[in-house]
Amino acid sequence: MLKGKTAIVTGSVGGIGFATAEMLASNGCAVMLNGFAAPDVAAAKADYLAGRYGVRVQYHGADLRDVDQIEELVLATTERLGPVDILVNNAAVRHFKPTEALGRAAWDESIAVNITAPFHLCRLALPMMRAADWGRIVNMASVLGFFAQPDRIEYVTTKTALLGLTRSIAVDVARTGITCNAICPGTVHTESIEARIRRQMAESGLSYDEAFARFMESRAAAGRLVSENSVTSMIELLCGPAGKDINGSALTIDVGYSAGR
Repeated sequence: MLKGKTAIVTGSVGGIGFATAEMLASNGCAVMLNGFAAPDVAAAKADYLAGRYGVRVQYHGADLRDVDQIEELVLATTERLGPVDILVNNAAVRHFKPTEALGRAAWDESIAVNITAPFHLCRLALPMMRAADWGRIVNMASVLGFFAQPDRIEYVTTKTALLGLTRSIAVDVARTGITCNAICPGTVHTESIEARIRRQMAESGLSYDEAFARFMESRAAAGRLVSENSVTSMIELLCGPAGKDINGSALTIDVGYSAGR
């Protein structure tokens, strides 16, 4: 379906980002991985995808806090894999602190990674997409782009801004073959979430089921986490033929969490 396309997926050495990269590779895309990882770990992940799916996969360790490195990431992608057809802005940072405890460095980092980096990546990829009259931009937002929770000020702010970025780009490209959409997951069952549940078990002496129930309090109406496959399947739809008329949308995947608020 996407054979011959080239994709950049930020924050893709683990979690949803790697699952997205694998989905794209399985559909025939060449993929540029990005994120913080030891060189041997990053190389192993790239080799795994390339070997399993028979596509070209590269890794670039650009620090998304640095615009020069963002530009190097896009240039390296075009030189090694070809013009960018698909961009998934997945990388994000978060700090669990109340407003008055969040320092300048944490705020600046969140703005840089969560909203400034997606802007620059879109800015750099769009000329290539316009030249091909085809492109897919998927911004990984959050249900916290619609409402707030305590101790999340920088995350709520940047994810809300990412929805505005998505809508603005969607309007700019509406008369082309390019689309720009945001996905707004609830809590996704990733390795890091599993580690948090098991850490709570160790600290409190709870069973797994008890720790999971405590973690899930107020998180989902259905009492379960969002699966990575649900998120990657939505990205697959947006990038495929069925997604050609979906543009400027903020698509919630949260097991009814926001509907029940």
